[in-house]
Amino acid sequence: MKLSDHHAEKFGTVLGTAPGDVPVYSSDYTTADEKKFPNRRAYRSFVDGVFMGYKWQCVELARRWLYLNKQYVFSDIPMAYDIFRLGSVKRLSDASELPLRSFKNGARRRPEPGCLLIWDAAGEFEITGHVAIVTEVHDDYIRFVEQNVENSKWSEGQEFSRQLKTSVTEEGGYWIEERLENVSILGWVIQTDDDTFAEEISAVDMGLFLPIMASIGDAGQSDARWIDTSHPAGETYAASYGHVLATDPVNRDKYFCLSETAYSELKRATIELHHLFMRATDYVLQDDTLLRRFNIPSALKPKIHASWNNRRNSMITGRFDFSICENGLKVYEYNADSASCYFEAARLQSEWAAHYGCSIGRSPGENLFKRLVEAWKAREIDDVLHIMQDSDIEETYHALFMKSAMEAAGLSVKVLQGVSGLKWSKGSVVDPENIPIKQVWKTWAWETAVDQVRHEIKDHDVKDIPLDTSASPRLVDVLLRPEVMVHEPLWTLIPSNKAILPVMWMLFPDHPYLLDSQFELTDALRHIGYVEKPIVGRSGENISIVDADDVIARKTETEGRFGNRPRIYQRLFGLPRISQMNVQVCAFSVAGSFAGACVRVDPSLVIKGGSDVMPLRIISDDDYRRLQTEGT
Repeated sequence: MKLSDHHAEKFGTVLGTAPGDVPVYSSDYTTADEKKFPNRRAYRSFVDGVFMGYKWQCVELARRWLYLNKQYVFSDIPMAYDIFRLGSVKRLSDASELPLRSFKNGARRRPEPGCLLIWDAAGEFEITGHVAIVTEVHDDYIRFVEQNVENSKWSEGQEFSRQLKTSVTEEGGYWIEERLENVSILGWVIQTDDDTFAEEISAVDMGLFLPIMASIGDAGQSDARWIDTSHPAGETYAASYGHVLATDPVNRDKYFCLSETAYSELKRATIELHHLFMRATDYVLQDDTLLRRFNIPSALKPKIHASWNNRRNSMITGRFDFSICENGLKVYEYNADSASCYFEAARLQSEWAAHYGCSIGRSPGENLFKRLVEAWKAREIDDVLHIMQDSDIEETYHALFMKSAMEAAGLSVKVLQGVSGLKWSKGSVVDPENIPIKQVWKTWAWETAVDQVRHEIKDHDVKDIPLDTSASPRLVDVLLRPEVMVHEPLWTLIPSNKAILPVMWMLFPDHPYLLDSQFELTDALRHIGYVEKPIVGRSGENISIVDADDVIARKTETEGRFGNRPRIYQRLFGLPRISQMNVQVCAFSVAGSFAGACVRVDPSLVIKGGSDVMPLRIISDDDYRRLQTEGT
């Protein structure tokens, strides 16, 4: 069964009032008034200056209800289901921590009015999970209030959103039966000192984090063709690189494994970090002094603000680069603009496993294509969508792969390689077939367009970009036109710029997924070792790695095109070295949510543009321990 919104109310309409006189609102985002909600900031919900969440999501109601009725709140969480792992709430009157206890569905301690009911990430709540506030508890049913499920008004006199059937076992276990398809209830969370029948929320076992390398055994598979060349992206890839993932013949039958525990932490980190990077982006765009650190021409700043304030102008693709080992999981950076390796993660590592007969675990890219299709469907694009790319082979097969996802979403797509065939027509840019360019997805980095602006405008105080329709259209004449919607928007310049990393550390100091990052080299970083990075760069270029206490003998530097850019300094947290290779785990986001993963490897300390992608499999913790034992 699936809930229906046949009588959905307009966004922000009060559907009913929860106990404690707390209004519950419609979250039908398709009906949101653009005048009332012109930008992302307008969706932030505050009570007494305390941030509740985003209007009108399930977490926002839960935090607002607790604040108004209990005078405490739970901390920021990436997804609703993460509430089940929280251990405390904060009382606002004195900032003290009060214990939270989590009880699985079927526990012998019943939920109680005012506690939180938590759904797992599945079915209707596949990515986020869900949370509601319990209002009534009976032997045969339970009632609760919630947002962002049904958007119809409650019946007169009703004081709850929904009710579900319940049952009690002979042992006293309380079971709640969810009627939605493929949806499961994790349990309930109660603020109490009594931990009787509560789940023990143990710390994540980081002994399960380190990637493991394994071999399938080469029985001649490496000599055969295995990439699906009926797919244009596969044909382009194979014609250029052959039927291989790893370029080193020694590694062609080898793959890496991550445990389910490590993979769950990777997903949680990806989702949480995306939201933290978005908060940091908003913070930077409110502070001109900080924004100047990003070395962006003044002519672009109004356009970046407009891009960010356009609530529909969200990103499609992004990639986080992680180091995962027994010492934890740390993010190096967010490639929020022109992220690569989607084709390798979504297609090639699965095709490799099928060809080599690797049946252990599953591919972490198995749902990546599906997520892309869903994201493109959600855009509801009526015009032709132009993919703009350079002539680089990697960009070509990446563009062709993305084109297939767009077409699977029902979009009309054209690929433009370079800008040489573009023309002006009535003040707008058209493609070689005179089709106006109104919707764009690009493999080009925004920094390419920014460099054009820097070249054209020597005075950094100029507030706009000169337009010359007498000359052939440039890349900036397409990407920066106000009538053109670019689906990896201009504001992604901010989270992609490494100047965001010191801002992240300032805003979220000592966050477990972050590394100490600074605009100036500190004594603390000198003492523990650091990585010096240009704030804008690609493919691992112009990076310096310095070991603890400036041990120059172990200093590593890469060459490149970005040596003249401002620098930032990030704490050294090396990649794990496995079989003479440094191993980086890449996590892909689609529309801000986790969508898949792969690994990249290199003999050197820095992952570069030419570094190999190798197959990755996600295996059970038991299989991981078995492989660990076999390898020792």
